[in-house]
Amino acid sequence: MKVQDWMAVSKAVEVDESITDATALAVLQAEADELPRLMDAATRVRMRHFGKRINLCSILNARSGACRENCSYCAQSAHHKTKVDIYALKNAAQIGAAYLAAGQVPIGHYGIVTSGDALSDAEVAEVCKALQENPARSVVWCASLGGLTETQLRNLKAAGMRRYHHNLETAPGFFSKICTTHTFEDRLRTLRLARSVGLELCSGGLMGLGETLEHRVEFARILAREKVDSIPLNFLVPIPGTPLENQVPLTPLEILKVVVMMRLMTRKADVRVCGGRGHLRDLQSMLFFAGATSIMVGPLLTVPGREVKHDLQMISDLDLFIGPS
Repeated sequence: MKVQDWMAVSKAVEVDESITDATALAVLQAEADELPRLMDAATRVRMRHFGKRINLCSILNARSGACRENCSYCAQSAHHKTKVDIYALKNAAQIGAAYLAAGQVPIGHYGIVTSGDALSDAEVAEVCKALQENPARSVVWCASLGGLTETQLRNLKAAGMRRYHHNLETAPGFFSKICTTHTFEDRLRTLRLARSVGLELCSGGLMGLGETLEHRVEFARILAREKVDSIPLNFLVPIPGTPLENQVPLTPLEILKVVVMMRLMTRKADVRVCGGRGHLRDLQSMLFFAGATSIMVGPLLTVPGREVKHDLQMISDLDLFIGPS
């Protein structure tokens, strides 16, 4: 990195401001031996806004497969020939039981995730029933249910939903390369609608789809502009049968630089590392020094996660603690 880039990072950290797009690009282009210094900057930002607290979340794949959308990375798309399980929406009792079981681990958020473009009114009512029968206490209810209407979102909030998850996935300039059955603007509209009814926002995306470094910076800038509360970062795990099955995954150092860039760009948002965390291999613990404040634990949607006990031990070994966000 050039001297002016280092000065820009230091100044942004000192005055607690987001780095510029040009500086963010320089972070993504940094050499391996420059990463420790960048992680020090990211750690200072993390400590300022979050201290040593780490938040855990978990999800339920509540409706799987048979999705009409053609997202090129997704195992659940009906357009692709994958071996993903296909089943209808779980009922309120099943969702509630999964929520209670997940609460045995010290998670702060539990997300109901469904395949498809959206749920019907009857399906939203079933999710609302699950929330009403299991009022949130220490574990916050979240959901990722597609492009819902304002009325549906209001009903979920009234039932006890606090946070709505709807990934923007990637930069608008690259979005049509990975999906043509809906647009980036469709996703952004849903995100803003969820905010308008008073729900917290969880929105991030998937890196390693073939996007450029400039796309990653553009994507981060939009998330910063929208002031989302939580940013789930996923890193492509190529699934056989999808158009991206032969895409080469990001390296550990590329992933760490993405996390650093997102922390320095968004500052106060919960940066949550989710799918593809295994690509970090022996460097998993470094994601917190890169600025991450959360991880997803337990089973993911269509790929297995790491054993929870190993994640809990990693957090303890780093002298961090698990607490609510």
